[in-house]
Formats: sequence, structure tokens, C-alpha cells
Amino acid sequence: MRRGLVLLPYAVGIAVALALPRVMYPVLALDILLWGLFAMSVDLLLGYVGLLSFGHAAFWGLGAYAAAIAAKSMDAPFALAAVLGAGASALLAVPFGYLATRRRGIYFAMVTLAFAQLVFYVANEWRDLTGGENGLHGVPRTFPGLSLGRSADFYYAALPLIALGYFLAYRIVHSPFGHVLVAIRDNEPRAQALGYATWRYKVLAFVLSGGLAGLAGGLFALGNGFASLDLLHWTTSGQAVLITILGGIGTLWGSLLGAVIVLELRDALTSAPEASGVVTGAVFVVIVLAFRRGLWATGRDALRRFAAPPVSARIDISGGEVRHGRS
Repeated sequence: MRRGLVLLPYAVGIAVALALPRVMYPVLALDILLWGLFAMSVDLLLGYVGLLSFGHAAFWGLGAYAAAIAAKSMDAPFALAAVLGAGASALLAVPFGYLATRRRGIYFAMVTLAFAQLVFYVANEWRDLTGGENGLHGVPRTFPGLSLGRSADFYYAALPLIALGYFLAYRIVHSPFGHVLVAIRDNEPRAQALGYATWRYKVLAFVLSGGLAGLAGGLFALGNGFASLDLLHWTTSGQAVLITILGGIGTLWGSLLGAVIVLELRDALTSAPEASGVVTGAVFVVIVLAFRRGLWATGRDALRRFAAPPVSARIDISGGEVRHGRS
């Protein structure tokens, strides 16, 4: 019975993922899951290592370009193209992480931002490969034996890869490796005193985070049929950080909830672009002020308080004192 209750949230999550394209546009449903995975990669660093990255658009965008080039120039199946995008981003994260993790706090954030702008510049100048300002359009999505012309068909074909990305993120933070990351976040000198090479753990976490962002970016380019410079822009990194904060830093699944709110709000305001900035900013301010720990953590705590048995006063006559206990 207890094991069934533990598995219930995951069963509900799978059911929701399967039904999502039937209650909204399949492209929007796919974007929500991919932005959620992208924000999870940011939360892996921010929430579990304490490193704020303003340069994760480099991995999201590189994964998109690598997958688009593999699918368009090499006729690679979409699954292989997406994996190649993830691999390219993970490889790029090795030197970036090696250098960036030598700094802390705002200096780490600024270094990652500088690296991302470097990738943006290279993509803009390497027009023969990336298309420059025009980007890459008409990216095919193929797989032997499957017809993926419709957006809904591609959604269900890509869902196993997206689920794999979520599973990897979950296993990372719930493994002994993830516990060491939390120890580094809370007190790095103490973790070093316990014998952990904290710098290596941070570099590995950076590489894993970059790989997850690249997987999400690759599937985004394949699902939308293009890869453009906007994917590499610093505002893309800012939006991923915003989604993470809205959902709740260090909650992992809050990233998915934040993606739902941001993308649904953006989609609802497409008919009124002049009011988009004002309405979006107002909603974000309200959420940040009312839910300081993020939507996921606040909702989880409220649910636990609701499910907990009420506290009642119990009088101990022999001792003449009032004690409080749960009824």
C-alpha cells in the first residue's frame, strides 16, 4: 500500500504527459516539457550546488544547432540528432566548467555569461554552418518506420527521450553524488574537510547540467523545425533562471511547474503583445512576493499541513500541566 502511494505521483505525471497534447497545442505541450527540462538543468547547479549560471543558453542553443545540423546535413534520425546535441553541449561544458567553477557567486555568473556571449558571437559569424542571423530552417524530423509530420506524432515520439532526461536529473540529485553536491552547497569547507574533491564534483555537475540542457535544446530545434540565434541569447538564460525561481529553487520538479506558468502566460498574451510585458511582470512580482520559496515548495508544504492530523491539547491531571499532542 505504501509503495503504491509513493508511485502514485509518477503515474499521475505520466498520465498528464500523455494527455497534454489533447488539451493544448502539441507544439506548446512539447515546449513546456522541454523548457521544464532546461530549467531543471539550471536548478541542478543553482539549487543543488549553489551556482547561478547566466550562460546556460550556450548549451541549450548549441544542442539545438548540433541536432539541426545532424538532421539536416547528415539525415540523422531525430533521436540520434538529439543525443548528438546533448553530447556536443556536454563536451562544451567541460572547458567552460573547468574555468567557471574556479569562481564563486556573482563572478561565476559573470564568467558563464561571458562564455555564452562567446558562443553567440561564433554562431553569428559562422554563417556557412549556422546560417548567421537567418538561422537554420526546415529542420527535418525523421525516424525509420515512423511518420512524424504532425506535431502530435513527434511529441509522442520524443516523449521517451524527454522522460529519460527527467529521470537522469532525478537520479543525479537523489544519488550519493547529489548528496555531496548539497553538502558542497551548504558548507564547502566542511565537505573538503571530509575528503571530497569539491572542485571535481562541481565540474562534473556542470557537465551533466550542460548535457541535459543540450538534450532539451536539440529536441526543441527538431520539434519546431528551426535553430536561431535567439536560442543562444543571454535573455534565454535569464528566462530559464526565472522559470527555476518561480517553480522553486532546489525542488527540481518546480522547474516544470514554472515552465507551465511562463509558457501558458506567454501564449495567452500573444494576442496583446503591447500588454505582454506589463501583465507578465505583474504576475511574476505577485508570485515572488506571495510564494517566496517558489510555487512547488509552497504548495508541497501547504499539502503536508493539510494532510497532517490536527494538534489538540491534552491535560495531564496528575502533573497539573497542559501538553500538546497530535490526536
